[in-house]
Amino acid sequence: MEKSGKKYSESKELKRTYEIQQRNERKLCEPVATYSSACHDIFKQLTLFDNINVGITPGDIRVVELFAGVGGFRIGLERASDRYKVVWSNQWEPSTKRQDASIIYCNRFGMEGHSNEDINTVPTDLIPESDLLVGGFPCQDYSVATTLKRSGGIEGKKGVLWWQIYRILKESKHHIPYLFFENVDRLLKSPASQRGRDFAIILASLSDLGYTVEWRVINAADYGMPQRRRRTYIVAYETNSSISQSIVDNASWVEKDGIFAKCFPIMLKLNGKIEEFNIEGKLDEVSSNFNKKAPFHIFYNAGVMSNRKVYTAETVALYDGPRINLGDILLNENEVDKSFFISDTELPRWQYLKGSKKEKRTTTDGFEYNYSEGPMAFPDYLNQPSRTIITGEGGSGPSRFKHVILSPDGRYRRLTPIELERLNMFPDNHTEGSTDSRRAFLMGNALVTGIIERVGLELSRRIK
Repeated sequence: MEKSGKKYSESKELKRTYEIQQRNERKLCEPVATYSSACHDIFKQLTLFDNINVGITPGDIRVVELFAGVGGFRIGLERASDRYKVVWSNQWEPSTKRQDASIIYCNRFGMEGHSNEDINTVPTDLIPESDLLVGGFPCQDYSVATTLKRSGGIEGKKGVLWWQIYRILKESKHHIPYLFFENVDRLLKSPASQRGRDFAIILASLSDLGYTVEWRVINAADYGMPQRRRRTYIVAYETNSSISQSIVDNASWVEKDGIFAKCFPIMLKLNGKIEEFNIEGKLDEVSSNFNKKAPFHIFYNAGVMSNRKVYTAETVALYDGPRINLGDILLNENEVDKSFFISDTELPRWQYLKGSKKEKRTTTDGFEYNYSEGPMAFPDYLNQPSRTIITGEGGSGPSRFKHVILSPDGRYRRLTPIELERLNMFPDNHTEGSTDSRRAFLMGNALVTGIIERVGLELSRRIK
């Protein structure tokens, strides 16, 4: 029986090694690989693509990836260091029967440790012990609906996935020392009726669970990446962790000593002032009262919070390194299917939608109004980073928001799925297996993996 078990274990190990070798054959395009290699000047581990992770060894960083999508966090972390080992992942899309993202994730990384279930239904004790919890959780209304007096906990609005993160962190028998999250940039200002309340709830709940938190709103293009994509990134660490204990001065941590300050250098804007304030009250009180009356508090694009004390400042990027533009990641014309080229008959419609407009329009109930909008670049500039990819990027129909480029032979065309992957710094053909429209949708929902890679490099250096 023992020999049989050993054979099974060895077979699984060989299968896992083969799967990862197959996955690593999907390379980054040359400009993205060159940029990525340059980022590894100091902390580079092995070679850029030599990430065969078999088993957990001392010094590894065990990762749980929530809301995994097609694996953007995993790609960035595994490119950063061979220490990162994803031990469990979850991806569930409630609005569709076919689980494209989960299927692609399993095709690329294997099914072992992957859950394609609604995270609301997954018991915490089924999630393995980890050192780092990551995820791009959806932007929703994070308000607290109910106070559970008997349990001493809180209950957020039904279906709001932030509260699943909170549940996992609170219920986990093994406290997770490090967290890394991504969200839209407007998170710091929502909702409009109570500006900053949602972010205050997130910070307060993490503080109550024993974490120090830092955040930064980062536009990937400001640091040489090929897409203008602004997102809020959050890193948190237990207050008794080596990282948290290394904070001597919170203001200095925001400006030059923190995780984000080291990965993405900044300077303070205007007078260089760092604002300070406390987030007061129980979570339901934060939900009800934050910024309802003066003094009003603002979460700027960089900050740190410890024991509910917030230090935050408006900053601008400082960067003088390698850059990738839209033109750098394009396929050769002979590699592009004819379906991506715009016909002469369709071109006027594209030009109209991209152009400026001042015209009268009428609603369905007969109300007439003046409509106006400015022009968009047509075609898109090849000597600049691309505009933000949106989920509606796919499909052949004319659109104001889809990218259109002018090819060397004078024809207009849309971007291919591979080019969209490259703008997010994914390996070529990572989303292969889905339709072109679905692949575009998945990239519209994805993150720029170069951001994750840089943060992963710095975290791997600091996590003992």
